[in-house]
Amino acid sequence: MRALIQRVTDASVRVDGAVIGEIGKGLLILICAMECDVPEKSKTLAAKISKLRIFTDEAGKMNKSLVDVGGAALIVSQFTLAADTSRGNRPGFSTAAKPDVGRVLYEQFITDMSGLGIPTATASFGADMAVSLTNDGPVTIWMDV
Repeated sequence: MRALIQRVTDASVRVDGAVIGEIGKGLLILICAMECDVPEKSKTLAAKISKLRIFTDEAGKMNKSLVDVGGAALIVSQFTLAADTSRGNRPGFSTAAKPDVGRVLYEQFITDMSGLGIPTATASFGADMAVSLTNDGPVTIWMDV
C-alpha cells in the first residue's frame, strides 16, 4: 500500500459541497491500494503511521507520534498515487488495485487505524472530492509498504 501523509492543523473533505469528514490536529492520509496488496499490508501501514514521530515535542523536535499527541486521521482514497509517469505525458494507473479490491483495502485501513485508538474521519471511496487542509510545518511524507 502507498500513502502520502501530511501533518495538519485541520483538514476536511467535501462531496457535492457538503463536508463528509473533518479533523483538527492530526494527519491527512491519502491512501492507495496497489495491485498486489493484501490486508496484512494495511495493518502494517496503519501501525507504522500511528507510531511515526513527526509531531514536535516541548523542545521543538519531531519526537512525538499521532498517538502521543492525541491527533486524528482523515483518510482519503487516492488511486492517483499509483501514477506511472515514466512514458509520455499522460500518467498510467495500471499498478493501482482494481476498484473492488481498492475499496476493501481502503476500508480495512480505516478499521486498522481506528483499531489503534486513533479517531478517524473518512472520505467517500471513488467520489469526486474537494480536500482542504492546513499543512503544519509543512510536513509531508511518502510511504510504501
